[in-house]
Amino acid sequence: MHANTMELTPLLAVVLLLPPALAVAHMAWTAASRRRHTRCYLLDYVCYKPEDDRTLTAELAGEIVQRNERLGMAEFRFLLRLISRAGLGDRTYVPRNLLDGREELAAGQLHAVDEMDACFDGAVPELLARTGLRARDVDVLVVNVSGFFPEPCLASRVVRRYGMREDVAAYNLSGMGCSATLVAVDVARNAMRARSPRPVMALVVSTESLAPHWYAGKDRTMMLGQCLFRCGGAAVLLSSDPAHRGRAKMELRRLVRSTTAASDDAYSCIMQREDDDGLRGVSISKALPKAALRAFAANLQRLLPRVLPAMEIARLAADLAWQNLLQRRRHRGQTKLKINLKAGVDHICLHAGGVAVIDAVKKSFGLEERDVEPSRMTLHRWGNTSASSVWYVLSYMEAKGRLRRGDKVLMVTFGSGFKCNSCVWEVTGDMADKGAWADCIDAYPPESKPSPFLEKFAWVNDEVADESSSPF
Repeated sequence: MHANTMELTPLLAVVLLLPPALAVAHMAWTAASRRRHTRCYLLDYVCYKPEDDRTLTAELAGEIVQRNERLGMAEFRFLLRLISRAGLGDRTYVPRNLLDGREELAAGQLHAVDEMDACFDGAVPELLARTGLRARDVDVLVVNVSGFFPEPCLASRVVRRYGMREDVAAYNLSGMGCSATLVAVDVARNAMRARSPRPVMALVVSTESLAPHWYAGKDRTMMLGQCLFRCGGAAVLLSSDPAHRGRAKMELRRLVRSTTAASDDAYSCIMQREDDDGLRGVSISKALPKAALRAFAANLQRLLPRVLPAMEIARLAADLAWQNLLQRRRHRGQTKLKINLKAGVDHICLHAGGVAVIDAVKKSFGLEERDVEPSRMTLHRWGNTSASSVWYVLSYMEAKGRLRRGDKVLMVTFGSGFKCNSCVWEVTGDMADKGAWADCIDAYPPESKPSPFLEKFAWVNDEVADESSSPF
């Protein structure tokens, strides 16, 4: 009998050995405790600001393009035109090997490792210092870097670099593209749930490696990446401990992940491949904005019923029924619903993927310019920093003083595959840090945003321009 009792689970033992009333009370307490400890609180986050000597000015951009001997005048003008229309300013950052003229020698791992270490050191120690925690307090570590996956992995490198515990649960994500940061948050949250009711501290590090991936060829579908992607990263500290709610900035309410990879167009709209000359780069097709909208729509089908108020859901249902009736009577095409995203959230933290994606989301969902301003300004100041970009967007909102207790923030990420991941954060604490925007937030949004590249290379838009008109 004793041996059989020892094999029972703790909960079953309670049910059998305690009086019924006490057993029910214990189960209720256990369920409540487990639920409290499956909450996910955002204690703080830090956006990485690279060193000033890695700034890509318009003049340096011209020099980098000029030294690509594979470009003829047509490709040269096309690339400069892309750069001038990409929506980036002249204070973004690139890897040091690119500034030193060694972009085609970056196949070695050294440049990428240096780039990663600089990001880790520029975000993780500051985050720990701001929260008063030690690296050894971290129970779960999730690192996401899409295009660089050395062995040992980067998660192991972070563990070693900051002296984390031997029992830290370390996860390394690669190949997930610009949507990876919410995948990392989801992994961290699930790890917290698996360890409930024990309180768990999780560190998420999101960045990207550009040093080995600068495209130096002439395939036009692969040139856009070097016009958009820039260096950046973020470190985020999450906790499931209810005792931390009072010091947390935000609490995670919902998280939804969607992928439309079954569609050929969606799967191939962003793809790493080799060009005809064997040079590797990322190909971005014109189908990208439509793929982003389709993935966003698929994501919203699951998210909106959880965040929209009942009246808005009823309005959408009535509108859908009416349009279906008209469609049957008049043989109209596909039904289109006008969704008011702001009915369920106060702010939209949209991935700063590029002007085309931002404009497409704004137009399709009837958003105001103020709604996409944080994304547009992030693109201008930092460029597309891949998975970490939404943290710069959130930091812009915080630096502008727009986030108040009780506000709900919809965070949306897009990435290759094609993936759309979203989550809803609720502001629970004071959010007044200027973070990485501290030295420039007062200048945003600028009264006008003349492209420094367009001013520098205005001749590229001259239809009769030829080689003699080049300033180089």
